Amino acid sequence: MLRSRLLHNSAPQGFIVLALESSADDTCAAVVTSSRQILSNVVIKQNQLQVAYGGIHPSVAIEAHQRNMPLAVQQALKNANVDLVRDIDGIAFTRGPGIGGCLSVGSNAAKSLAAALNKPLVGVHHMQGHALTPLLTTWPNPPEFPFLSLLISGGHTLLLLAKSPISYKILGTTLDESIGRSFDKVSRLLGLKWGTNGPGAALEEFCALDKSSDTVPGQIPPFPRPMHGRLAFSYASFHSHVERYIFSRGGIDKINHATKQALARGFQEAAVLHLKEKLSLGINWCQKQGIEIKNIVVSGGVASNQHLRNRCKSLTAQSEGSNSAIFFIYPPPHLCTDNAVMIGWASMGRFLAGSHDDYTIDLRPKWSIEDLHTST
Repeated sequence: MLRSRLLHNSAPQGFIVLALESSADDTCAAVVTSSRQILSNVVIKQNQLQVAYGGIHPSVAIEAHQRNMPLAVQQALKNANVDLVRDIDGIAFTRGPGIGGCLSVGSNAAKSLAAALNKPLVGVHHMQGHALTPLLTTWPNPPEFPFLSLLISGGHTLLLLAKSPISYKILGTTLDESIGRSFDKVSRLLGLKWGTNGPGAALEEFCALDKSSDTVPGQIPPFPRPMHGRLAFSYASFHSHVERYIFSRGGIDKINHATKQALARGFQEAAVLHLKEKLSLGINWCQKQGIEIKNIVVSGGVASNQHLRNRCKSLTAQSEGSNSAIFFIYPPPHLCTDNAVMIGWASMGRFLAGSHDDYTIDLRPKWSIEDLHTST
């Protein structure tokens, strides 16, 4: 599906970046300016191609990126009403982390365009893009450094202390699988149809159906509380809990609609409570270190989950010895999932500082965000 969004109609101002993102299964291109104009945002999804495999099949994703990237670039430039040669000042791409073959499609396209047109090039850390998106979308009141950043997606579950645009400390990460992958697995276990936004979104929509039936059948055992009291995430046990229950009942075909929905809601609530517990531990850690936190940025594909957003409102964390609340900041839902806008914006600081990468820069499929400051 081709999705584009033109957010600003005024004439572009400042440094103009064409950005490409292809780290997983979305082919993305966008045009962003240093004056915080999002001139275009194109996302071509592969959900219908990947549904038969129950997740991202690398070779299928790579071939789709190869077909779609030229279209995404062309559409992004058209929507932005800019000329590639005359108007684009720099080209950015996702350097990592991600699926190596998928990353290479965006990388090769960006390098070729930049080299042919003699434009500066910047490779961006994917998670840095997610973390810095609110500095673009919440202007003129962006989060102040240092802030906590909860990055939750199909590939990542990270709680970060963001000390500057290029300096991050990992406070907690998943010891097994990401929250997004767990959502996807439970959605498939329950036999839900993916729809246009993928299995995780299908599970959220299923949970929201018929809100009058909120009673959870008593025969569903309580969900586990893994890593309780420890600043680390673990999501494998949540989908395993659902899988064991379904097996004990003779399969998903033996379970009625009400019980299936109770399983989905129970899983979603347990997954969100796990996040909240770890956020509280992260806030406490910062307080003990004398670090004042005013904002928590929640980004990544799972951050678009409205149940998560509503439940986090009840986390009324306050700094010790003060009355200042810690406020949650979320990018707009369409900028929570993978997109090239965040890549273009994350590259802007380096472009404006006159720093850029060589056209032979290598990919970093495995790349800790803590190492970012040594790679820029």
